[in-house]
Amino acid sequence: MPTDTAMPTDKQSFLQELQTRLGDLIRTSPAADIERNVRALLGQAFQRLELVTREEFDGYTQWLAGLGERVSRLEDAVQALERERGEPAPPSAD
Repeated sequence: MPTDTAMPTDKQSFLQELQTRLGDLIRTSPAADIERNVRALLGQAFQRLELVTREEFDGYTQWLAGLGERVSRLEDAVQALERERGEPAPPSAD
């Protein structure tokens, strides 16, 4: 058994040739059509599920965080106005 772990060039070229031929075979066979059809089917299913991309989700998360901050500021302003008028503050929803 040889101690050299490197694959001889003729085996490497054989594997590269095999990979190339298999890739060509898949591209020209019904497998390529099946792949396109599956991608289209999945795309339609995802649209029906109303999924969002990661970027959209992150945008919504930032938007929601901003709304939370705005609500907090508005609550503080309402409490300050109520204190000025001497009205009792409603129980906290926290």
